[in-house]
Amino acid sequence: MENLIDSTAIASPTGELSLVNLFLHAHIVVKIVMLGLIAASVWSWAIIVDRTLVYSRSRRQMNRFEKVFWSGHSLDDLYRTLSSRPATSMAAMFVAAMREWQRSQDRTSGSFMGLQMRIEKVMDVTVSREIERLERRLMFLASVGSTAPFVGLFGTVWGIMTSFQAIAASENTSLAVVAPGIAEALFATALGLLAAIPATVAYNRFSSEVSRHTARLEGFADEFSAILSRQLDERM
Repeated sequence: MENLIDSTAIASPTGELSLVNLFLHAHIVVKIVMLGLIAASVWSWAIIVDRTLVYSRSRRQMNRFEKVFWSGHSLDDLYRTLSSRPATSMAAMFVAAMREWQRSQDRTSGSFMGLQMRIEKVMDVTVSREIERLERRLMFLASVGSTAPFVGLFGTVWGIMTSFQAIAASENTSLAVVAPGIAEALFATALGLLAAIPATVAYNRFSSEVSRHTARLEGFADEFSAILSRQLDERM
């Protein structure tokens, strides 16, 4: 019977219950489930490494920028330095706000209140874009963490069904016949957990990291808005 598990091949003396043998003798549906879970796990780890590097780089950039910003340098000089090269994170928000500020310098009239609102709006948009950049690909981790165990469970159920079919066909309920099919079925569940656990842990950790980045950006936006507001008051 083509769709039945080759239990005798797995349980033979020369074919131990290794992971490779469990995969090779699994039903085609279980093989597809296993390959899908392995692919999801590999892609999850690629995202984990990528996001770890992105958040680490973003923290260093914000630390460097804050050190320069609060060192007493002229805002105009800092703007000219940062506007000449691509800026990200906190520096991008500063450049966007200063660009709007510089545009207002060329106008002979206008509402200071309107200018402050425009600057705050520009910074809010920049913060939103930065959060979107930091959250990129995190939904895949959340999806893997929530669905991989059920996909693995589906492979387990299917494997057990085919195992029972093999037992019925062979009319033999010895452990040598039952064990390989059960082991194959449980292997699918193990792969599901192997994909889900790191994805869930990473998603929770990265969500907290995004929240910390967001708090720092919003805090700087409030402080910088207050600085510009004082300068606007001095011009009135």
